[in-house]
Amino acid sequence: MAAQIFLSFIGSGNLAWHLAPALDNAGFVVKEVYSPNPNHAGALTERLYQAEVKATLDFSTSDSSIFILAVRDEAIAQVAREIILPDDAILIHTSGSVPITELQYAATPHVGVLYALQTFSKERKADFSNVPLFVETLTGEATAVVLALAKGLSKQVHRITSEERKALHVAAVFASNFTNHMLMLSQKIMQQNSLDYSWLKPLITETLQKSLAIGPKYAQTGPAKRGDLEILDNHVQFLNDDERMAEVYRVISQHIIDTYHAE
Repeated sequence: MAAQIFLSFIGSGNLAWHLAPALDNAGFVVKEVYSPNPNHAGALTERLYQAEVKATLDFSTSDSSIFILAVRDEAIAQVAREIILPDDAILIHTSGSVPITELQYAATPHVGVLYALQTFSKERKADFSNVPLFVETLTGEATAVVLALAKGLSKQVHRITSEERKALHVAAVFASNFTNHMLMLSQKIMQQNSLDYSWLKPLITETLQKSLAIGPKYAQTGPAKRGDLEILDNHVQFLNDDERMAEVYRVISQHIIDTYHAE
């Protein structure tokens, strides 16, 4: 009988809400959930088989060997510096835009990225089986583990670099957050970066279905709604070679910010 693989989650937002139970159901064991808000961590543990709320970022005595950062993009580097890990731990972040090098100050060389190309909301059930998952790692130990996690969840698993993942995330913002009219621009970005446009099809389907199911106001996700100015600026810089497309990105992002943060 294969040894059980224990995981801990740092973060309890939309992605963790779905990813942690999916890993639990795939045979991996989520043991701990840490969140700055213990109530949010507690709500997530109720969806898991044996997880407990973790009060601090000191995991030095944890039974887990894998630690997944499902936190806001701007918090990844800071958490990577502050988290205390057991020996030979593997640290993974789940962001679309943050490079793997943001984990370089963690107390482990075994770092990776597991990025799910899908939109997630707590009100909407998620099925990972057909969600494209993108993997990036720096060591052989991390590669084996992150690929095992990904293949345990999805039929579509791809290796990708940080730069390719950034291009993919920019494309995903147009496809998911700006919807129908933006699909042409999304395809252009993918082609310019030698990426397969078909990777986006499950995301497009879920975005439209969710918008119809719960209404566009409540279905809206993404950096503009979150007010994540650092990632918005990063994406505009990526688009600087095409000033018209960069301007479209700026204008629509500002409109979304004004819509959701004026309330």
